[in-house]
Amino acid sequence: MLILLCLLLNSQPTVAQEVTRVTMYGIGTTDVYDTYLSPQAYRGIDFRIARESTRMTKWWNGKLSRQTFFQADFGYTHNHADNNNTFSGLANWNYGLHYNFRITPHFRLLAGSLLDLNGGFVYNLRNGNNPASARAYINLDASGAAIWDFRIRSYPITLRYQLNVPLLGAMFSPHYGQSYYEIFVIGNAGGVVQVTSLHNNPSLRQLLSADFPLFHATMRLAWIWDAQQSAVNGLRTHTYSHAFMVGVVKKFVWAK
Repeated sequence: MLILLCLLLNSQPTVAQEVTRVTMYGIGTTDVYDTYLSPQAYRGIDFRIARESTRMTKWWNGKLSRQTFFQADFGYTHNHADNNNTFSGLANWNYGLHYNFRITPHFRLLAGSLLDLNGGFVYNLRNGNNPASARAYINLDASGAAIWDFRIRSYPITLRYQLNVPLLGAMFSPHYGQSYYEIFVIGNAGGVVQVTSLHNNPSLRQLLSADFPLFHATMRLAWIWDAQQSAVNGLRTHTYSHAFMVGVVKKFVWAK
């Protein structure tokens, strides 16, 4: 939170920064549970796209890095009896700042915070009255990462691990048994936005990646574990996803 406040108070332009951008595509598995739609968990396949941009800034003697990360996933799942299916989707956008602790010339630890925006849906193919459930929430996350540059003989590899944990936020959620018609047409919207924290939104996102040269490009292989869960207004939800991603890393100098 202090890092984000520093950004607002000290918005100096940056000059000749190296920018790293990567777009990744992946596939994995997902486990979706939403008691607004069904008392059962649904499991299936997850398709995901992610785009990340990072660069160092001039703030705090050039030790503060800026990161934007967007990802969207689409899941197709079925229940244990295999007699019903759901579609689900979630888009997530992060904007964050990390302070860089250079432990050695080739190893860094990062600590900071993120603004975390999320929106999506779950659609149950057999439900009549309430076929869909909306997901909308915003969080302030604590974030940490470790980055290690090393070589296998003369072959360079960069490993990174990042963990984001939401600490405080707000979430839209109907009450148990309340329809969206009541909320948006009749106007019975009391209490549908609730404050969230670790007690009712214990979630995390993890990213493990490896960057390495291949011919004339730099490739990235990554694994994303996205665990989102909540217990709000008498409803329980979770989406647990594992996705393996591949992308191309681009680096260039950006001047302002």
